[in-house]
Amino acid sequence: MPVDELPPSRPHPLGVRPRAGGVEVAVLAAHAEGAWFCVLDPAGGGWEERQAELTRRTHGVWHGFVPDVPVGSRYGYRVAGRWEPVLGYRHNTAKLLIDPYARALDGPLTLRPEAFAHVVDQTFEGDTWVRDVRDSAPFVPHGVVTGRPFDWQGDAPPSVPLADTVVYEAHVRGFTRRLPGVPEGLRGTYAGLGHPAAIEHLVRLGVTTVELLPVHAIGDEPWLVRAGRRNYWGYNTLSFFAPEPRYAAASDPLDALDEVKAMVRALHAAGLEVVLDVVYNHTCEGGPGGPSLSWRGLDAATYYRLDAHGEYVDSTGCGNSLDFRQPQVIQMTMDSLRYWVEEVHVDGFRFDLAPTLARGYDGYDRDHPFLVAARIDPVVGAAKLIAEPWDLGPHGWRTGQFPPPFAEWNDRFRDGVRDFWLAGGRQVARGEQAGGVRDLATRLAGSADMFPPHRGPLASVNFVTAHDGFTLADVVAYDGKHNEANGEGNRDGTTDNHSWNHGVEGETRDAAVLGARRRTARNLLGTLLLATGIPMTTAGDELGCTQHGNNNAYALDDETSWIDWSLRPDQQAMIETTAHLLRLRRRHPVLRQDRFFAGRPVHADGTKDLAWFGPDGVEMSHERWHDPSLRTLLMYLHAVLPDGDGQHLDESLLLVVQGAGRPVAVQLPGPPWASRYTLLWDSALELPPTDGEGPVAEAGSVLTVPGSSVRVYGAATL
Repeated sequence: MPVDELPPSRPHPLGVRPRAGGVEVAVLAAHAEGAWFCVLDPAGGGWEERQAELTRRTHGVWHGFVPDVPVGSRYGYRVAGRWEPVLGYRHNTAKLLIDPYARALDGPLTLRPEAFAHVVDQTFEGDTWVRDVRDSAPFVPHGVVTGRPFDWQGDAPPSVPLADTVVYEAHVRGFTRRLPGVPEGLRGTYAGLGHPAAIEHLVRLGVTTVELLPVHAIGDEPWLVRAGRRNYWGYNTLSFFAPEPRYAAASDPLDALDEVKAMVRALHAAGLEVVLDVVYNHTCEGGPGGPSLSWRGLDAATYYRLDAHGEYVDSTGCGNSLDFRQPQVIQMTMDSLRYWVEEVHVDGFRFDLAPTLARGYDGYDRDHPFLVAARIDPVVGAAKLIAEPWDLGPHGWRTGQFPPPFAEWNDRFRDGVRDFWLAGGRQVARGEQAGGVRDLATRLAGSADMFPPHRGPLASVNFVTAHDGFTLADVVAYDGKHNEANGEGNRDGTTDNHSWNHGVEGETRDAAVLGARRRTARNLLGTLLLATGIPMTTAGDELGCTQHGNNNAYALDDETSWIDWSLRPDQQAMIETTAHLLRLRRRHPVLRQDRFFAGRPVHADGTKDLAWFGPDGVEMSHERWHDPSLRTLLMYLHAVLPDGDGQHLDESLLLVVQGAGRPVAVQLPGPPWASRYTLLWDSALELPPTDGEGPVAEAGSVLTVPGSSVRVYGAATL
């Protein structure tokens, strides 16, 4: 129909929205001189393109109503305008562009020279100043018009309190690619993660919150494509709304979106939350030499942070940074976050390289408009929000500096705990002085040195491993990285691993070395799961999975990264240990504090809520805290908690951390702290107590505690 007869349209919300008789379209291209909505109809094994010019423009948004476009239609955009790379303008009508707001994508990204707005050769090298005139439509994914209803079957979020949260970081594909019980056709997919066999393991462990590595659609980097590989981790976003198609068992994009929702629904039904690892700091278009797939072709000068010469300001190490000084970028990010909560029912987000999202004109700003918007938004602000508090820009390390309700990955916890058990263990094995217990105590008590009192210990997401770095099995088996399989000459990945191989690098059959490694792994795990704060475990660590010393397996979509479920007896024991420690955490509220300990008398009998003792049962003095030779520490957690009937019950625990390389005589604190102690867990043992409890010892008893071990006692008073 003629343009003047089309129904009215609005510039907001952005994206494509079905309406009676067609779709309402709105796309930001503030510096363009023309825009077209392109519908791709199947024809003769390919696509036939229908173009509808968007003639209405409001504040840089091109919009209009396009008739005869049903749900399921494939589409993209073309825009016309200036070609002035020095100013960031890279408009090129030959390039079909993905809608930044597309809810689903169809077709793979085939990275060829045609996908670049400038001229490149077969190795993707070329002249960024010369415009390429070849059509990219056959080689890029197409957006899909969504709007099909989904039956949520009464789904409700588990709403796990922060104090009870235990995060389990996992990869959709890697978690179930080899999991027995999941049908072959569903392994490595959203449906596989939602399968009862996968959920059974998560419930058995006792985790509460599954944090998924990126499930936003992914674009592989040019250098990976040249090498015949792909980005496995997914930190290279192609769309902030559409799920990654390669993780779907379904081939139809609408079915794939429903598969994601069904996965969330199934996890919720088991009481498990879903948190998405999201990458809003950069996109897969890379630096100026990268492809033109969406944002660059539409409005690079708005979406990307550019300097006065049109060069990309890169605080991410990935070639570009989205410009969060621009309201439109904040709007897109908030719209995406709300979509995943409201339409897909996820429970929260972990923000990759979060300082980039809060960089203003003068660097990181804790009162940045994005952080304010996320905090006050009634949808996003109510979700779990976790920041990775560092990026690669100037002054990028910001641990402890994000505002509430953000929690933060605590790298000081990771490094401090590793240093105590691994660097310290190596020094002890060599007969050297290994350092004291002061930093370890700070981490166990919630890292009050990192987070202000009003944020409390629940601002700290404690971890000892993550997807990025050694696995738990590898951090006790390798002194150095072994990333040869990545094809980068072992130059990639950090060299700062805080690891210890226990005398032998990598694989060994030495029973003594293997036993020592397993004990250290249990020490690391126990320290993590018994510390104050929000613990995060990494999928596969509870199974003792190895990546053979690779600490940067981002492009290895193979057995290196996939969890191996063919378990030895010692791996079964590790699963039991993990589940036992998490049961202790659930049963003892004193392990789930929402505020920092006072460390002073707070109870009627004059006892403290937290007390520290040396191995002689005497409270720690200032001098002992600074004694670098002290390697044994007792942490008494004393809480008086209401039982619901107006009465008060003692819920006290004693942690004995023994980092010396030899057995040490330890005296258990006497009255008024306790009258007797019951052993609840001992890391020196491969398996936890079968009945949940071990031997009982009287207060004041002197026990011999083996070297390099952790014990947990329940403390009872008369």
